[in-house]
Amino acid sequence: MTGSQAKPTAPSSPAPPAANGLWGTLKQLLDRLLVVNVFLVIGAALWFVLAVVLEGQGRGGPLQAFQSLWEPLIMPALGLLMAAALLSGILGWWQRREQP
Repeated sequence: MTGSQAKPTAPSSPAPPAANGLWGTLKQLLDRLLVVNVFLVIGAALWFVLAVVLEGQGRGGPLQAFQSLWEPLIMPALGLLMAAALLSGILGWWQRREQP
């Protein structure tokens, strides 16, 4: 290969829409919300396990507190986590479907 011959390069792909402007900011905020949500769900699961163990020892306070937060906090967090997982799967499938 001589110096005058250039290697063919792959066409550059356009920047994803999330990389610029308002879309990028919204995506970052959504990503942060989902990360916080995952840790909230993990914390709630650990709290539930601990509360069940304490309930078996006759201490029902943590389980009652968990139950009081179930509807207003934990169920929506679980729903958001499931919806995000489904949406991520659907978008991944859609992107793979469009590529040859």
